[in-house]
Amino acid sequence: MINVLIADDHSIVRLGMKQIICSLPGAMLVTEAKTFDEAISHLESRPFNLLILDINMPGGNNRQMIDAVKLRQPGIRILVFSAHDEILYALNYLQAGADGYIEKNSPDEDFRTAINTVLTGEKYISKAVRDQLIGKFTGQQERHANPFIGLSARELEVMNLLTKGIPLIKIAEMLHLQLTTVSTYKTRIFEKVGVKNVIALIEKAQLYQVSTHY
Repeated sequence: MINVLIADDHSIVRLGMKQIICSLPGAMLVTEAKTFDEAISHLESRPFNLLILDINMPGGNNRQMIDAVKLRQPGIRILVFSAHDEILYALNYLQAGADGYIEKNSPDEDFRTAINTVLTGEKYISKAVRDQLIGKFTGQQERHANPFIGLSARELEVMNLLTKGIPLIKIAEMLHLQLTTVSTYKTRIFEKVGVKNVIALIEKAQLYQVSTHY
């Protein structure tokens, strides 16, 4: 029996994912959580083989979610699935300890492949992310094609919160940072992306089809 926990705040998404999981060979027991706190509660109550985690849900929206999960079940496999652009986010979450990353708009067959890959103990990334990795190591990556690719994991977190209209002081509170530190991140983000205000940041994100809102 393979125990799977789906953590997502949209019931229709959980239902669709559950159908995909149940179509896989073998006995699958699926548990659902609609908030991150609920997911943590399940993780503290019994062991799971796999957690399919939305990285933008009530109770959690950053890489610290991975740490919180691993603290409770070090051996669990984590497949992150999100509406956020995998080119920007996948490597950051894999570095944080996730075992795979897949976009929510991926075909069902890709989800099946991702789940099977992660359950066998391997890492799952799409061809686009593999190409990105190869580009980094070979120096063939298009450095200027997408300015958002140059943002660090923390800068991406701050950017997401900025584009949601959250004040700097609240962002500092949410990320457990000093206000001056958040202000510095904001300045860096604007410089790297080439904008002077949040409105321009949102517009540029839309231009490059960067998902900043769920």
